[in-house]
Amino acid sequence: MAIAFVNFLNSVVFLLLMIVMSKVATDRFGVTPAVAGLAASIFIIGSFVTRPVLGKRIHQFGQTRMLYIGSALSVVLIAAYFFADSTWSLLLVRFLHGAAHGTTALATGTIVAGVVPRERYGEGLGYFTLGQTLSTAIGPFVGLTLIRHGGFDYIVAVACALAALALFSLPLIRAKDVTLTADQIAENRGFAIRTYIEPKAVPIGIAIMLSYLGYSSVSSFLALYSEAIHLTTAAGFFFVAYAAMVFASRPIVGRRFDIKGENSVVYPGIAVFALGLAVLAVATHAVTLLVAAAVLGLGFGAIQACGRALIVKLTPMHRMGQGTSTFYIFGDTGLGLGPLLVGLLIPVIGYRWMYGVMAGLAVLSLVLYHTLHGRRVRV
Repeated sequence: MAIAFVNFLNSVVFLLLMIVMSKVATDRFGVTPAVAGLAASIFIIGSFVTRPVLGKRIHQFGQTRMLYIGSALSVVLIAAYFFADSTWSLLLVRFLHGAAHGTTALATGTIVAGVVPRERYGEGLGYFTLGQTLSTAIGPFVGLTLIRHGGFDYIVAVACALAALALFSLPLIRAKDVTLTADQIAENRGFAIRTYIEPKAVPIGIAIMLSYLGYSSVSSFLALYSEAIHLTTAAGFFFVAYAAMVFASRPIVGRRFDIKGENSVVYPGIAVFALGLAVLAVATHAVTLLVAAAVLGLGFGAIQACGRALIVKLTPMHRMGQGTSTFYIFGDTGLGLGPLLVGLLIPVIGYRWMYGVMAGLAVLSLVLYHTLHGRRVRV
């Protein structure tokens, strides 16, 4: 429970800042949509560049020690947002904060993978990620509310307090670090690619990367999109509806993964996610916007939980650091590139067509999953 609580707090902080960052960059510094997207995505880039090295060394260094270091750095770097008085300083703080957050996420993911029984990965990791699901309601809701009524400094203060609470909660975690044998340590030496990533996880990572790219268009640009279509009040409840659907479906999805296999969840999950993006693209009323949120929650919630469980299922325990890192590398690539690419698309085709393109990418993700993994699964 303690590790799930810490993961929940860190996820709230991430989403609290992510949902408003493109708007903050636009309002404070008058940047273009592309730079606003970069202000959101450079956080993910910071996570991306640190995780391969950390994933390789986490079992030797100790995942608990790594969690303490990442959590302490997160508190310091969140406080640094108060002093970001230019576009470049904001980008620097975002990048470094992303690196610290990536450290904590890698450590928590590796710790929980070691304590959940292998035959119940779908259900166990599904429950673990329910905290993240709850954060998708709380973080964006609080962020969008504070940005309208309080301002960015209030958001930073709340994020800093939550990160400090996560840091002070770490002594409650009771988990033993994985002890590697001499052969396993030798396996990780050198600079070969497989010492940084888990090859068995790569096909799944590639397949879900496009879905994460599509989701990044929601998490990073919903605030600006809702202003453009005059639905800012409904947008404040968007992630509440999203999280409610994920919360309701997650236990069923996890058990189905364990009993029926990954294809029974991932295929419909990606298809429903594509439908949600299509509904979002044509939303003209508050009800339609919230329906899109619920459909997206059902689809992307299944992709997120079962993609992670599948990679853990395929990865040997002594390489769980690399497996967890590989999952985040591909997810971060989608989340990191998404806001930048979407920022370039919006001036050309507008918000609605942009979300239509994202729906098409989700369909392509389904094709990739089938080609790289799904068709090889024995029923």
